Amino acid sequence: MTVSDWSDWLPRAVESADPETVAIWYLGCNGFVLKGSDGTTVFIDPYVGLGDPPRTVRMVPVPFDPEDVTEADAVLATHEHTDHVHGPSQAPILENTGATFVAPDDSLAVAYDDEAWFDDYDLTEDQFEEVSEGDTIEIGEFTVHVEPAYDPDATHPVSYVFEHESGTFFHGGDTKPSDEFTDIGSRYDIDLGVLAFGTVGNIADKETGEPVRTKWYNDENQIVEAASDLDLDRLLPSHWDMWKGMTSDPKVLHHHTKSFAAPRSLELVEIGDRVDL
Repeated sequence: MTVSDWSDWLPRAVESADPETVAIWYLGCNGFVLKGSDGTTVFIDPYVGLGDPPRTVRMVPVPFDPEDVTEADAVLATHEHTDHVHGPSQAPILENTGATFVAPDDSLAVAYDDEAWFDDYDLTEDQFEEVSEGDTIEIGEFTVHVEPAYDPDATHPVSYVFEHESGTFFHGGDTKPSDEFTDIGSRYDIDLGVLAFGTVGNIADKETGEPVRTKWYNDENQIVEAASDLDLDRLLPSHWDMWKGMTSDPKVLHHHTKSFAAPRSLELVEIGDRVDL
């Protein structure tokens, strides 16, 4: 089991927080925790694994031990990749808190079949909820809309729009620009949106081990295109910190965004940082 570099201070910081609106912590990779003003706590794509060296090598600390999480209402997954659906990262949260795992079908298949969470953790069937594009669910004080995403490397990716009385938060998973984003941007007034950002790198092929030119995340132009179509007030780039050979510098986005009406500002954070709606 992965051991946290930071002991338990981050889970304790989330639990002790009393936000006036919605507090959002960045967990590195594409993981986030949301906590609303009434205490509803939601994890999105939390991942504390180390990857699969030498192909995927984690470049940021492991910010918490899932066993230390004692308060959570739901864990959401955007798609089925291992850094978004991962039993050792997520199942202990469900086991300790009774939280619901919310995910599309192919993500649930990882939990049910590929990783067999029920064999290793004390979980119940009613803790798992399948969602698909067009669904709307209520999680405490959040109304969560399931929207399309475009990730050609995934089999069934989705994005999530969280509506709260304080504002609206968008998490796109590993999506690239999508034809649906203009429509999403017109239907929601998104205060803060998360989009994956990275570079092109040489990553070892799974079979041969030979380096292959690989692009998993938005480049500078794609992330601005997506943010503009979504009409984001604030853009928060994610995933740029995670994998050796795929990291990037989000500060360059100041140059790429400044001539666009949206996003209206950049929210640049590092692992462990908190921002508020």
